[in-house]
Amino acid sequence: MKPDTFEMEFTYMHALRASIEALEPRRFRGRVTAVNGLMIEAMGPADALELGARATAQTRHGDIACEVVGFRGDHALMMPFGPLDGVRAGARMEIDPEGPYVRPSSAWLGRVIDAFGKPVDNGGPLLPGLYPYPLRGRPPAPHARARVGGRMDTGVRAINTFTQICKGQRMGVFAGSGVGKSVLMSMLAQNADCDVAVIGLIGERGREVKEFIDDVLGPEGMKRTVVVVATSDEPALSRRQAAQLTLTVAEYFRDQGQHVLCLMDSVTRFAMAQREIGLAAGEPPTTRGYTPSVFNELPRLLERAGPGRRTDGRPEGAITGIFTVLVDGDDHNEPIADATRGILDGHIVMERAIAERGRFPAINILKSISRTMPGCCDDNEIELIRNARRALSDYADMEELIRLGAYARGSNAGVDRAIELHDPLEAFLGQNKEEATSLDDGFQRLAEILGDNNSLNNEA
Repeated sequence: MKPDTFEMEFTYMHALRASIEALEPRRFRGRVTAVNGLMIEAMGPADALELGARATAQTRHGDIACEVVGFRGDHALMMPFGPLDGVRAGARMEIDPEGPYVRPSSAWLGRVIDAFGKPVDNGGPLLPGLYPYPLRGRPPAPHARARVGGRMDTGVRAINTFTQICKGQRMGVFAGSGVGKSVLMSMLAQNADCDVAVIGLIGERGREVKEFIDDVLGPEGMKRTVVVVATSDEPALSRRQAAQLTLTVAEYFRDQGQHVLCLMDSVTRFAMAQREIGLAAGEPPTTRGYTPSVFNELPRLLERAGPGRRTDGRPEGAITGIFTVLVDGDDHNEPIADATRGILDGHIVMERAIAERGRFPAINILKSISRTMPGCCDDNEIELIRNARRALSDYADMEELIRLGAYARGSNAGVDRAIELHDPLEAFLGQNKEEATSLDDGFQRLAEILGDNNSLNNEA
């Protein structure tokens, strides 16, 4: 027997033994006592009914999976993962006290799965991995984490130059509806430099899922991608769990030493799902109807992205997270946007006014920032970025007067230069979704626009 085969079989046996030892030999049962709105009240053994425990309610229409989301006295409050049709008082429940987990493997690449880790792409059954990963995983301890790595080539000029993303960074894309957020995500999914992409489509329109997979990713893109889907018509528990599963799958590939790009669209729909769950469980609504648990769950989810643990001074891998935030009413200071912006390592702001002018991606460079960017650029690149931002800012300050024709040329040298550079910079920031520009090419083009094309060559 070859050594590598022996080692593999030993690993399988070790995992099998650990799984057998972790089995709970007892079976727990309970009864449905009432149904109120979206909630099922049940009684059962106190040892089994704990927050997050799973249960199955038996009805004549089939079993319904549920999760314990709260308590009222000695009754457990459960929320179902499906419709409540057929549930009756006294119905028997099978209770699983263990928290939910999945067993990801490399065989999941190229597949589309639901919130339970089951395939929905007609590609046959999924091959499970050796070790269980909890859906509500914990991020590595802060002192045990590696630092963020070098910058990542996204293929998008506006991001590569003005809001660079480093490996292991967490970035937010803030936009209203119909501003082009999903198109930007598709450009990142196609062109970003990573080993594996894990894409979570949370609360997405059903018709857009197939279009995204076929038209955006295509067969080549799917080879390195796992797509997790929970459409808008699915229950709140499924939408929340799909977001958690997205990070769980990303953590598996990170632990394999790979650089994972985790794209989630959108964090807002995850927050809305948690709000539905909290309100149904009796939580009081606070800011704009969002319950306190929403602001507790957001950091627990987003902190799971980032660099991996260090082992012998070397990082095990990293999750670069890019999360979209659907701002309510184009208000970038609404509660979810404000809370998410404070957790992430930077934000990309997309504005409707820019999209209405026909420039895509509609990124407002002056309102976007990457908190890790100063440490990943050289002096010449920083100077280019500073000069370009100054020109964009000078033009924005005088834009109304310029459009009205009230500004007189020669009044301000900085504004005169900003007017000359405005059209070339706008063309630079615009990009077709089929187009990709590397980091070096982006800075070279920016230097040519600013008339400073010698600085990068001298540095090289």
